[in-house]
Order: sequence, then structure tokens, then C-alpha cells
Amino acid sequence: MTYGISRRGLLHGAAGVAAVSALGGCAMGGDDGNDTGGGSKGEVSAANPLGVKEDAPLEVVIFNGGFGEEYAKAHEAMYRERYPKAEIKHSATQQIAETLQPRFVAGDPPDVVDNSGGSQIDFNGLVSQGALTDLGELLDAPSLDDPSKKVRDTLLPGIVDVGSYDGKFLTLNYAYSAYGIWYSQKLFEAKGWAYPKTWAEMIALCKKIKAAGIAPWAYTGVHARYMSWPILTAAGKLGGLDVLKAIDNLEPNAWRNDSVKAAAEAYYQLAVDGFLQPGAEGMDHIQAQTEWARGHAAFVSCGSWLENEMKAVTPPDFRMAVAPTPSLTTGDKMPYGAFRGTGSEPFIVPAKGKNVRGGMEYLRVMLSKKAAADFTGKVSSLTAVTGAAQGLTLGPGLTSVTKLIEDSQGSAFTWLYSTYYRKLERERVNAATLELLTKRINAAQWCDKVQKAADEFAADPAVKKYKRA
Repeated sequence: MTYGISRRGLLHGAAGVAAVSALGGCAMGGDDGNDTGGGSKGEVSAANPLGVKEDAPLEVVIFNGGFGEEYAKAHEAMYRERYPKAEIKHSATQQIAETLQPRFVAGDPPDVVDNSGGSQIDFNGLVSQGALTDLGELLDAPSLDDPSKKVRDTLLPGIVDVGSYDGKFLTLNYAYSAYGIWYSQKLFEAKGWAYPKTWAEMIALCKKIKAAGIAPWAYTGVHARYMSWPILTAAGKLGGLDVLKAIDNLEPNAWRNDSVKAAAEAYYQLAVDGFLQPGAEGMDHIQAQTEWARGHAAFVSCGSWLENEMKAVTPPDFRMAVAPTPSLTTGDKMPYGAFRGTGSEPFIVPAKGKNVRGGMEYLRVMLSKKAAADFTGKVSSLTAVTGAAQGLTLGPGLTSVTKLIEDSQGSAFTWLYSTYYRKLERERVNAATLELLTKRINAAQWCDKVQKAADEFAADPAVKKYKRA
């Protein structure tokens, strides 16, 4: 397996890019030193701590997915207020890898990239080839809201960790995503159902839901990894954070841990008992979530971008809400309120961009409370900025997310393997989870299959390895 982003890597990571055959470069065009002193540079001052050249053009490429692109246009306008002489080139696409990998290889990447979505560029390759700017200087710059505070001190816990590789902060995950199980408060109140806190309660409720003529669970077979999220969340809550750290570190038999197996068996039971929506294996995430929003299913696994992603089809009185993944037992190591919470929507500043300092400054603008509040207001998602949503009128989904965070009392957690080794989750875990949910394999076989894939990644010298402490 070859996962480096080189000319050969393009063939693996972005099949169908017509420009591949015309590319003359062989590597990503990175710089192991990640020197932010190159490119356009202006005079450093209290008002311009990153030394942005005031008339240097800035190119921003946005992933046009669940959040759309309007928030970015607003951020660009805020940047333009600070640097009116700077010309800003904006573009948006859902094909990040297909569009930008040839430019990385040619040494001509944009200045800021929202490297998100199903076609994002593999971070392992970007990092291993030194293609990303070390954003440590951004973290230590004064925040726009309070110059006495460093940018790093305005971020929510975990944002720096999830964006760091080998001790370098290379990715700003701008959105804060809470993951859990979503349901309609209107439906549950009408039926007299209470959200289950334990797995035994979940199975008992699923029987009632099915008897009412509603599929208990919707899921996306195309992106079956969405259902691996509650499996791993349940495993972490049952066995503790070390269970997930072992997975992140590609340790032998990490996926065969008893807690992982117990969680896989629980979600396999949904398939065995007929609690999954018929036909779900062929649905993409939008189709599955639409079925849920139309009341054809009671539960769906997703992150907190769901409300904005489905606003066009969600009934006004649906009142979507998110809750923690049910505890597998009454003796789980983590409390019921613990949930997976982490940064998402990863922004990068390519090391070979023409305006690296402008790229970092753009991220500093994004991390102001004004920009963060505007983002939340537009897309119904929290950001990495502490307290930026205070005073805003939020929709029912995001209101439930803030309650989830408050009720957790600081017990949020996450895993990093899907960041370190994207293809392990997007391809191997995704495929195995679909087989599990369609009863082609059982829970033990799922654990074996994913462990075999993880072992292949661990043994592959072409895959850069990371260590989670």
C-alpha cells in the first residue's frame, strides 16, 4: 500500500483526476522545515503580529459540503476589512483532492484549504511530505478579541491535540462536532418514549418502535463508518480511554479488545433483530438522514452538522435532538453523559502557498468571536472558539448539542486513528461495518477484519506512524 501524496499517490488517493498524466512533479512540493518566513511578508507590528503583506493576494478554497460556502465569504470580507488592498480569490468544491492534489504536486497550492469531505486529501501524505505549514506561530499570536490572550488560549480543549502531528500543530479543525444518537423530540413525546440510557433500554425501546410501524434505526450503507462511531464510543465508555488509545497507536489486538467486541456485538444485535431500516445498505448519508427526518426511522448516528445539512427537508416542528450513546452496562468506566466531541472541518495552510502569512492571518480572523458567531449563526454548528455562541439564538438541534456538552461535565473524548490513518476508517472500517450491519459477518469477525487492516497499516513502511500519549 502506498499512501504518500506523490505522483504515484495521486493514482491511489484521487482516481479520475485527468491531470495526473500531465504532472511532471514527483512529490508534494513540501518543506520539511515548514518555514513560514517564505512567500509574501510584511512588517511585523502590534496590529500585524504575523507580518502579513497588506497587498498580497490570498486564495481560499472551501469544501462545499454540509456547511456550504457562505460563511467563508463572510470571513473573507472580515479579512478584507483588515487588508483592503489584498485581492481575495474564493472557490468552493466538493472534490478537494481531485481539484487540488495536482496543484500540490506542482508546488502551486492555494493559501488556505478547507480539506474536508469524502474527497479530502489524505493528511498522512500531506504531513509525511512536509506539505503543511506549522501553525505554532498562529497559536502564539495575540487573539483579535483580546491581545493579552494568545490564540491558543481561546480554543476549546482538544482542538490543538486533534490538529497536531509529531508535536506540530498543522491543522485547525474549526468546527466543534459533537457525535451522538439523534432523534425527534416531537415523535418521542407523541409516543411517550424516553431516550434509553443503557443498551438494555435501547433494545426494549426498539421493540416498541418497530411495533409502531417505524424502523428503529436509519443508517447509511454507503458511509457505514457512521455506525462505527457509536460502536467505538460505546467501547470507550465501557473500557476507558486506553481502549481507544490502543486503536490510535495501531497496537496488536486493539480491535479485539473485549470492550470493542462487546460494543460490536451490541450493534450487530440491531441487524439480527431487524431494527435497521430495510434498504439502508444502499443509501448514502443524505438519503438515510432524509428517511429519518421524514419520520420513517427513530434514530440516526451523526455529528452536530446534521441540523444544517438536513434543514431543507426537516419539518419545522421536528425538534431534532442529540443524546449520548447508551452505556453498554451499568458498570461502564465512563459516565452515561460522556460523548465523542472533537474538532472537525480541518483548515490547512499549505507550506508552498504564495501567501503563507496571509493564510495564518485568515485563520486568526476565523478564530475571532465575531467570525465564530457568524459561522454558528449561518450553519448551526459550534466552533473551536470558547464562548463564541453565547447570546446567539440557536436551533433545536444545536441547543441540544450545547446541553449535551454542559451535561457531560467535561467528560467528552475522542479517538485519532481516523485522522492519522484516514483510509483505515474511510475504506477498511467502512467496508467491514457494512458487512456487520448486513449480517455478512458477525461481531468477532468484524473485530478480526478491522484488526487485520490495522496490522497492515502498522506494517507498511510507506505509512507514517503517529503516537498518541
